[in-house]
Amino acid sequence: MKSGLSFLLKSGLWALLSLLTLGLSACHSERPQFKSVDITGADYANQLELPDTSGQVRHLSDFKGKAVAVFFGYTQCPDVCPTTLAELAEVKRALSKNDTKGGERLQVVFVSLDPERDTNEVLQAYMAGFAEQGGESGANAGFVALRPANPAQLEAVAKTFKIYYKKVEGKTPGSYTLDHTAATYLFDPQGRVRLFSRYGSGAKALLDDVQLLLAD
Repeated sequence: MKSGLSFLLKSGLWALLSLLTLGLSACHSERPQFKSVDITGADYANQLELPDTSGQVRHLSDFKGKAVAVFFGYTQCPDVCPTTLAELAEVKRALSKNDTKGGERLQVVFVSLDPERDTNEVLQAYMAGFAEQGGESGANAGFVALRPANPAQLEAVAKTFKIYYKKVEGKTPGSYTLDHTAATYLFDPQGRVRLFSRYGSGAKALLDDVQLLLAD
């Protein structure tokens, strides 16, 4: 009798453990499978207060309701910056394939690390080109450039976002380049920093992650 009771207890325990395991697996499978590095809950990259090319001070809260991609670079960057912005334009076009306004759900924010040469006029023209690639145009296009007003403001925002940047002198005055962090921060529509997308991930990975953030 005792052996029968023991068998029943053991069987019941194994059944309970199996159910718990299945439950945990189901919960785990429901979590978004991001391509980028998940930094949800990070205590950095959470504040942005810089003037845009019209002089209006912008904040992350201005873009609530949209997924937001924040990238730091400079207009004379030879490769990383134009490639990243072109990929984000491609993401915007993809979002608009089945919904003509789908691309509007992604806001691209470009923060200049070179305000000395990146004047407001230069930044406006630079961003307009990528906005057109993304199928948008006009003052309300989903590509906005922010330009720190002074070195101290640039240093402060770079510190907040953990962005490395360093001037590399060229052969002639004014021909310098910048070494800088090559990655994009992605925010969900609630304004929370969620992902760190390293350069080289590609437009498809960015698109997948943005779609997950919009659906979350």
